[in-house]
Amino acid sequence: ATRVLDFSGRSHAGGPDPYRSALQVLPQAASSSGVPGSPVPSRHISPTPTRILDAPDLVDDYYLNLIHWGSRNVLAVALGSSVYLWNASSCTINHLVQLEGPSDFVTSVNWSPDGRSLAVGCSSSAVRIYDAEALSLTQTLRGHVARVGSLSWLGDLGLTSGSRDAAILHRDLRQANRDGVVARLEGHTQEVCGLRWNADTQTLASGGNENYLCLWDARSSAQRAAGAAHAPRLVLAQHQAAVKALAWAPFSRHVLASGGGTADRSIKIWNASTGACQQSVDTGSQVCALLWSPHARELCSSHGFSEHQLVLWRFPSMQRLKELKGHTARVLHMSVSPDGRTVISAAADETLRFWEIFGAAPASPRRLSGDFGSMLTLR
Repeated sequence: ATRVLDFSGRSHAGGPDPYRSALQVLPQAASSSGVPGSPVPSRHISPTPTRILDAPDLVDDYYLNLIHWGSRNVLAVALGSSVYLWNASSCTINHLVQLEGPSDFVTSVNWSPDGRSLAVGCSSSAVRIYDAEALSLTQTLRGHVARVGSLSWLGDLGLTSGSRDAAILHRDLRQANRDGVVARLEGHTQEVCGLRWNADTQTLASGGNENYLCLWDARSSAQRAAGAAHAPRLVLAQHQAAVKALAWAPFSRHVLASGGGTADRSIKIWNASTGACQQSVDTGSQVCALLWSPHARELCSSHGFSEHQLVLWRFPSMQRLKELKGHTARVLHMSVSPDGRTVISAAADETLRFWEIFGAAPASPRRLSGDFGSMLTLR
């Protein structure tokens, strides 16, 4: 029987969790005081998740990327050798992927910007492309020689993959030759565990297990021969552990946040144009994932040992606004809903938790009618 997002409310060690429930919104608990000495957020942030789903067989591996919430409000979750699609609008589930190899398992998932195609990285080194509406496999891409733990799209037809073989491959999915590979990016010496495109500047950020953060320029890559190898524009070596957590700021074209592993524990803020490290904050624990609020200058981080918490930070002061606890193992992954309000976290405790962390988008200005309408606006 399928064991995915088990909504039966099965109990775990320590007794049943009162928030483990079928797909329903839970009542908000009393407001928490947040972090002592921190500024009070201008909105209420519930200290408890609105929803908890079971995620049995979620692989406990820091270097993988196993959840992604797409633009069409569908959450992709990789559990072992399977990928499931949970439609957040209808609360329906589809079983999209079942890998057939005896030891093959899913190592990464990533939606195309239009939410119609899902890229799936595999431990076998393959990358598979699925049509999410037809629930069908459309392409199988080769080129790596080890597992593919990170993926990022550039537009709906450009896909970049990072592997344990230390290579990054960028593909144009319209090209059939060489599995669509148009550039091979060589700057890492160990597993590539973080990848994020900045579509505005055509800049790719990559993080590796050798502690490097690399920045690549797509425009210079396009000038090279198809499939040719090239080096990063910048190699930033200030982290002291693997760099998996990467997030581009939505409010500034050149602001990048990165997080380091257990021996590093820091969040660093970079000017990606110059490579200057503008800020570094010791979080006290492994940084597993980072998300910027789409609507405010706030950054959310998720962590490993010992607190297993999510932390909301105010930018640029990097003051802690809120800590959200409840997971009992490291919080490996995060993704944000299309409306930018809800953050989902996935942890090694085999649960997915939904948090109302980020605020709503600001209301659009309303124009006044009449002679002064062209000069004045109302909020």
